[in-house]
Amino acid sequence: MVTTAVTLLVVILIFWFDKQLHQLLAARMGGLASRADTIVAILKLVCLALLAYLLVRAFNSVVFGLVRLRRGFEAPTLVRNIFSIVAFTALFFLIFTSIFPEANLGALFTTSAIFGVILGLALQDTLGNFFSGISLQADRPFQVGDVITVGAQRHAGVVEEITWRAVKIRTFSNHIVLISNSTAAKEAIEVCPRNNLNARLVFFNTLFTDSPAKTIHVVREAVRDADNVSQKITPVVRIRNIGDSSMEYEVKYWPEDYAKHHDTDALVRQRIWYAFRRANLTFAFPTRTLLVERNLRHGAVEGDGSAIVERLAAVDIFAPLSEEETVMLAQAATSHVFAAGENVIRAGDPGSSMFVVHNGRVSVQLSENGRPRTVATLSDGAFFGEMALFTGEPRTANVVALEETEVLEIGHAAMKRVFDTNPDLVESLSHIIAERRQGLVASADLSGSNKDESAGLLSSIKRFFGIS
Repeated sequence: MVTTAVTLLVVILIFWFDKQLHQLLAARMGGLASRADTIVAILKLVCLALLAYLLVRAFNSVVFGLVRLRRGFEAPTLVRNIFSIVAFTALFFLIFTSIFPEANLGALFTTSAIFGVILGLALQDTLGNFFSGISLQADRPFQVGDVITVGAQRHAGVVEEITWRAVKIRTFSNHIVLISNSTAAKEAIEVCPRNNLNARLVFFNTLFTDSPAKTIHVVREAVRDADNVSQKITPVVRIRNIGDSSMEYEVKYWPEDYAKHHDTDALVRQRIWYAFRRANLTFAFPTRTLLVERNLRHGAVEGDGSAIVERLAAVDIFAPLSEEETVMLAQAATSHVFAAGENVIRAGDPGSSMFVVHNGRVSVQLSENGRPRTVATLSDGAFFGEMALFTGEPRTANVVALEETEVLEIGHAAMKRVFDTNPDLVESLSHIIAERRQGLVASADLSGSNKDESAGLLSSIKRFFGIS
């Protein structure tokens, strides 16, 4: 401001004492009035040009200061410089033509054009960077503060400045890398804007024996509260691949400050390690295991099966069975594990087995107008699908796992072996199934209809199992 005021004062003094200055110079130069006029005009041109330069700088600061206040970021240096040059050039030519109206600017431009061609050939790379910089500013693919990755060499860092010649980025090793504008304009650029939630992926693995549902829940809860992990979007944990020696997972999270993603990735891995220790989960490593299978059916219950025997003994429909018959049934049972959302059975499918919920919960659903409607929720110890086991009827409903669920499947062959050893069980089981179907408690009023239902079921069961 002081410089502008001094320059303005000098310009006023020159114009105010124009005649006196002209006379003084003419007297000193021996009466050469034309030379005195030229010197005075040049002094005016210099002072006015200096004043124009200072005014353009002040106007530049005001205009781009308002842009920064309104949009919240600093305008690029290249744009500010181009604005200053264009404005100053326009003002200079106005001042020049007002002071030297008789000057032939056409000849000056012709000479300048020839000189410009020569200069352009000599400065191809410099001019290429300059115009590429203008192109980058016009497209605005990134701004100061954004994280970018440029080209095949994968230069990555935070943009610090965009100059006439190059884009300056600070790498995550705190190094400065200058990428020429012409190179940046031709290369592929990956941009992670500073005001955007940019996702990151962290990989890990587990043993095949570790439950996917448990793993996903444990890791998601461990990661979501980590520093620099955005609370706006819940981290996503999903199975990436079933590898040779492990289940391979990935964690997708959104850092609040992407420039700190290396530290946040490390923190996420640390959280996963501690979460694994607390949840008794295990990281996998390359292994080769030789398994010798000795007539073990896929999915069959291993070990002494005491838990399976207890589970089947508590099921109402198997109450008439003796302990030996329950053990026989348990040994023939097959265990299946379903993830949340998987169908255990589908309505309309043929079947010849029933299921007992060993661990977890399932939903029994019927279709109404093309949409599923839940009619019951079954948990540990409940059973379903008994009509398919005892009569061979198709499935009448969809049964969907609500969480990771283990069910025990009792097949036709296993039940037939029990009936072969104790044919009298058919009649008692038919009564229990009939009561379940009709939803009866022992009632005298409905006993007749229950007997009819039992008789029909008894006939169907005998026919299905070939019992005379």
